[in-house]
Amino acid sequence: MSRPVAEAPTARPVPAGDKSPSQTLKTLLLLRDLIVKGALKPGERVSELQMVDRLGVSRTPVRAALVRLEQEGLVEAIASGGYAVKAFSEREVMVAIEIRGTLEGLAARFAAERGVPAAEIRRAREVLDEIDGVVRRETVDVDIQRYVELNARFHAGVIAMAQSRTLAREIELAGALPFASPSALVPVQTRSPESHHILTVAQDQHRTVLAAIERREGTRAEAIMREHARIAHRNLERALTSEGALDLVPGAALIRRGAER
Repeated sequence: MSRPVAEAPTARPVPAGDKSPSQTLKTLLLLRDLIVKGALKPGERVSELQMVDRLGVSRTPVRAALVRLEQEGLVEAIASGGYAVKAFSEREVMVAIEIRGTLEGLAARFAAERGVPAAEIRRAREVLDEIDGVVRRETVDVDIQRYVELNARFHAGVIAMAQSRTLAREIELAGALPFASPSALVPVQTRSPESHHILTVAQDQHRTVLAAIERREGTRAEAIMREHARIAHRNLERALTSEGALDLVPGAALIRRGAER
């Protein structure tokens, strides 16, 4: 069920005088895509002027995009000026996933401790019912794209239940690294004969954490959500040791195999 990795799209020039928020967002998305798809290599210097010429935009949205990408951890400022695309060791990728899982665990605990209205619990349960429809199909050929969409909705719902803008912002930054988001490593499972079993286990964890939130069991909800992130750890280990599986990982071009830093 593996899909070919898409090539980095050719940037479409946009009016250089447009400095609107939408123009800044478009520039951010283009730059991020160039990095994630490997069109800009790890360690490669990225200057404002270079990106102005390459993307056909003014310096203002490029500058804003680079600042945002530094916050996300995809580029880092260098002494000579400008930025360089960041490379990640295998350990750093593991840590990024652990941070995201820890923060999501905190969100689950906050949600449980504050008490979540029945309507919110019901909406989350409806998403899980939809996931059941994907995971529990008789065929082994699971619709991974649909699962990824629903999985993202459930995780977003748990974060919203915490009602903490500060925590939500930190989780957004942690998940901005392409390989650290809740669903980033799910496609790797398609290379494993245990794929369906792993999805079933993940879905059971979804159900269990929601039940803990509903019962206001904060410590249990946090522990389950953190353990849930460990599935991504196992998927990463599989990607690093299986032929061709790493190609399914978003941002794989940024990962330095065998590096221990």
